[in-house]
Amino acid sequence: MSESASVVDVAERAGVSLGTVSNVLNRPDRVAPATRDRVMTAIRELGFVRNEAARQLRAGRSRTIGLVVLDVANPFFTDLARGVETTAGRSGLSVVLCNSNDDPDREGHYLSLLQEQRAFGILITPVAQSQPMIEAVRRRGTPVVLVDRGSNRRQCSVSVNDKVGGELAAAHLVAQGHRRLAFVGGPLSLNQVQERLTGSRDALRAAGLPDDAIVVLETPRLDVASGRATGAQLAAMPARDRPTAVLCANDLLALGLLQDCTQRRWSVPDDLAIVGYDDIDFASAAAVPLTSVRQPRAQLGQAAMELLLEEANDPAHHRHRQVVFEPELVVRDSTSASAA
Repeated sequence: MSESASVVDVAERAGVSLGTVSNVLNRPDRVAPATRDRVMTAIRELGFVRNEAARQLRAGRSRTIGLVVLDVANPFFTDLARGVETTAGRSGLSVVLCNSNDDPDREGHYLSLLQEQRAFGILITPVAQSQPMIEAVRRRGTPVVLVDRGSNRRQCSVSVNDKVGGELAAAHLVAQGHRRLAFVGGPLSLNQVQERLTGSRDALRAAGLPDDAIVVLETPRLDVASGRATGAQLAAMPARDRPTAVLCANDLLALGLLQDCTQRRWSVPDDLAIVGYDDIDFASAAAVPLTSVRQPRAQLGQAAMELLLEEANDPAHHRHRQVVFEPELVVRDSTSASAA
């Protein structure tokens, strides 16, 4: 068996033309069964492996989807990727996962690489201020859909109504009797974080509470370590000024804060109530199950992939759409001891 067998070798072994081999590989229904069997036998004997990448590039684009996310360590993006992959697989497409790590230079590298590889299309949760780069990709003919981000009507996007999510979380805490809250999340340049904060403030105003009823603790990242560090900030506040409840911009922050509370022997929710956001699997499995704003993660991925297929397969008739899902609040022990 030859590791470098070519279509020429296959044609010679099977005693057929190169065109017949091509038909067997690409349009087998056009070849007589006996001839097709001879070609397939030759392929097996020679160990021929077709150069699928070269074939796709000759066609103008590959069968690969680029999925560029902010943080692969966040289970939110893992669940989103499952939704993308399920829908892509039905169309014979493969998904390449790229982790920008919330770094614009790294994001730019992946966008350039995906264009060089003639990606079928790109799904992206962009770093803040990366819209000009994305517009440049689209002008070169590569379809791009924003995921977990809203957009203008010049491109497709799939997102969740984060303002409503913030309202749900804050209104719940107010209903539990809390009158001084903290909002934890960042960087505040991230649109989702800003929208969740805006919704929280709107809910407090609707309840008749003053603007200073919520203190904002900005974090450098949306991760567990930043959540733990927030615990130290809260502990440093005078007891009379310390918030009695915290709304975290995602579940990783909430889990980190919960860890810090456990180490300080603070009772959750008696000393401090905590609400997360995303409702990842770890939220319900935490030592104190987390109340969280649930996002339809897999559905986000599926909807984004469907929009990308529409644009890529029929660009002449495609109309950009902005799909917005509504979140829901899942109440657990971290805000209400009776939730279980």
